[in-house]
Amino acid sequence: MSNILITGATGNIGIEVIRYLSERNTSDQVIAGVRNINKAKELFKEIPTLQYVPFDFENPHTFESALEGIDTIFLLRPPHLADVEKYFRPLIIKLKEKGIRQVVFLSVQGADKSKVIPHNKIERLIKEYKLDYVFLRPAYFMQNLTTTLLPDIVSKRQIILPAGKAKFNWIDIKNIAEIAAIVLTDFTGYTNQAFDITGNGNLSFGHVVKLMNERIDNTLTYKSVSPLKFYRIKKKEGLPKAMIVVMTLLHFLPRLQKPPRIVATYKKLTGREPTTLAAFIDRERKYFL
Repeated sequence: MSNILITGATGNIGIEVIRYLSERNTSDQVIAGVRNINKAKELFKEIPTLQYVPFDFENPHTFESALEGIDTIFLLRPPHLADVEKYFRPLIIKLKEKGIRQVVFLSVQGADKSKVIPHNKIERLIKEYKLDYVFLRPAYFMQNLTTTLLPDIVSKRQIILPAGKAKFNWIDIKNIAEIAAIVLTDFTGYTNQAFDITGNGNLSFGHVVKLMNERIDNTLTYKSVSPLKFYRIKKKEGLPKAMIVVMTLLHFLPRLQKPPRIVATYKKLTGREPTTLAAFIDRERKYFL
C-alpha cells in the first residue's frame, strides 16, 4: 500500500482525480492536501476513506508535515503561481529531502518544446533533482469554458482572447483525471514517461463558438485581440499579472505553431474514446445560459 498525496485537491482537476481514485477501490491511502480541511471534508463527504493534511503552495511551512510518510505525489501548478523558483523549487527540494521519488506532474501539451512556460521549468526541476516522474501533458481543457473564460461568456456573451485562428485540441478534465488515477496507482508501470493527452479533434475558438451557438439559445461571439490589448483588458478586470501572462502565452503561442498533435493515449489506457466537445457542451449547458 502506498500513500498518495493529491495537491490542488479541491480544484477542478484534483476533485476528479480523487473521485476516480475512489472508484478504482485501490488499497492505496489517498490524502488530500488542502488549505481548509473542514471545507474539503464537506466537499468529499461521500469518500469516507479520504484523509486530509494542511498544504499550501504559498506557505512552505506546510510542506514538512504534509509530506510525512508520502510515497507518491500528484503535483499541479495553480494557475496564479507562475514563479517556479519561488513556489516550486522549495517543494521539489523538500520532496528530495523526504525521500519521495514518485511524482505525477500535470504539465501541458508542448511543455517540452516551450521553455518560456512554467510547466517546462517544473519538468526540468523534477529531472534536475533526479526524481522518478510521470509527466501528463494534456491539451486545452474543455473546462476553461466553464471556469477561466466563463465571466466573459456570462457577462459579455463573448470569448475574448489573443488566439486568432489558431487551432486547439480540446480535452475533458474528467478524461485527464482518469488517466492520472491509473498512473498514480500503477506508477512503476509508467515511470519516467511523458504522455500527451488529447481529444479527437482540433478546433479554433471561432469554430468552438459556432458549435456552442448550435447548442445554446443565447448567442456568443468570439473576439480575437492583440496580446497587448488582452493584457490591458484583463489588468483592468483585476486579474493577477502572472496569470494574465500565462493566459497570453497559452493562447497566443499556438498562432505561431502547427496544430496540436493528436494521440490516442486515453483510448490506449482506458479502451474508450475521449469526450467530444459537443458532448461536453451538452453536459455543461447550464453554465452557458
